[in-house]
Amino acid sequence: MTTSPRKALTDRMIRVDQAGEYGAVRIYAGQMAVMGNRAPHSGEVVHMAEQEDVHWRRFNELVAERGVRPTLLQPVWKVAGFALGAATALIGPEAAMACTAAIETEIDKHYTEQLEELGEDDPELGDAIRQFRDEEREHRDAALAAGAEKAPAYPLLFNAIRLGCRAAIKLSERI
Repeated sequence: MTTSPRKALTDRMIRVDQAGEYGAVRIYAGQMAVMGNRAPHSGEVVHMAEQEDVHWRRFNELVAERGVRPTLLQPVWKVAGFALGAATALIGPEAAMACTAAIETEIDKHYTEQLEELGEDDPELGDAIRQFRDEEREHRDAALAAGAEKAPAYPLLFNAIRLGCRAAIKLSERI
């Protein structure tokens, strides 16, 4: 059975977005495991984590409804996401916010590119991506307002996390 190019495209989008949202859930779990509710802006972190969980659950539904194969890298993202969240939180609250700012900057770009590629071909998927992209932008802006740029070695941390995020996207699209 051959798959149409359009189905292959939407399957790839759903696969990578489900993986990414799972990674985000795990990052916030790692941050909260270290900081708990003691850190500045912990209420904001909890709110962002709850939104990421909603995003992940929606992509889980799309995976099931459309018969999309999830990424085989999910066990890696489970550990890597938690480790990234915990490590940045151990550096300090600003580093945890720098992590959020970096990832959400990259995800904004990623979701915007997906929307351009998708066009009007799949309104259900497009609406979900558009809503989640807008919420990811809010997360980035909240992280910046919470002092992300005050993190030690911010430019290095920010760009290293963005690079890792781009690599995770490329791997999860295919594997």
